[in-house]
Amino acid sequence: MPLPDFVIIGAMKCGTSSLHAQLAAQDGFLMSEPKEPNFFSDDDVFARGLDWYRSLFRGGEGVLKGESSTHYTKRPTYPACFERLSAALPEARFIYVMRDPLDRLVSHYIHEWTMGNVKGALTEEIETRRELIDYGRYAYQLEPYLDHYGKERILPVFFERMKADPQGELSRIGAFLGAERPLAWRDDISPQNVSKDRLRKIPMSGLLIDNAPARALRRALAPQGLRDWVKSRLQMRERPSLSEDNLKRVKPVFDEDLGALGAMLGVGLDCDAYRETVTGRSLDWAR
Repeated sequence: MPLPDFVIIGAMKCGTSSLHAQLAAQDGFLMSEPKEPNFFSDDDVFARGLDWYRSLFRGGEGVLKGESSTHYTKRPTYPACFERLSAALPEARFIYVMRDPLDRLVSHYIHEWTMGNVKGALTEEIETRRELIDYGRYAYQLEPYLDHYGKERILPVFFERMKADPQGELSRIGAFLGAERPLAWRDDISPQNVSKDRLRKIPMSGLLIDNAPARALRRALAPQGLRDWVKSRLQMRERPSLSEDNLKRVKPVFDEDLGALGAMLGVGLDCDAYRETVTGRSLDWAR
């Protein structure tokens, strides 16, 4: 059985789920289910063996096969990931989606809050959870891929540019992957995995909320007003923001990393110039 031709390797909370869904809807593509197998990163999944991973792409003969695991660019959380991946996928291509690192950090925190992994406010958690920062250091996360595979096998994509010109970016992705026919952006596919729409995990969420019988029972027995009230209690009411002290700490870290990334792209890049720079045109590696 075949292995994937390409992998969307991240970054977390940068639109990888939506891109995965768009590619899955294209003729000539087979995208893994689940979207994020996290095979090379997570020890318990890797223990299932390469045959299990190959089975995710069964029936993919003659089409482009891909998966999307943001864990693959979560250094240093998964230290064995890259060695495993590079050994199994020596000829693969990679797509790396990036986003304003400050926005990504806030969205990452919201994700952790909805999963029940954090209890403190963003301004507190950022002091102890280094991954909120590290996963948005894009040059740092790309380093092993660039060193091993070279720039020609990695496509830099920016979330903001993809929102501004979805068809243009999808066409660019298709050309990079060697698609046999033009790709068409599907406006009827809703954005995937949007943090603000998610409900906070609580004890017994799987039994009480995340299953079809429980949903049917709630609709039958609970008035809409009550259901809306409960839902509101499990959603983050306001998007949190970074304090001035937080910004003084993280902006220099991101600016240094963006500077290194910008040098590879042939543009000046920092937090202040980020949005204007990445939305102005598609960026690729400088030659």
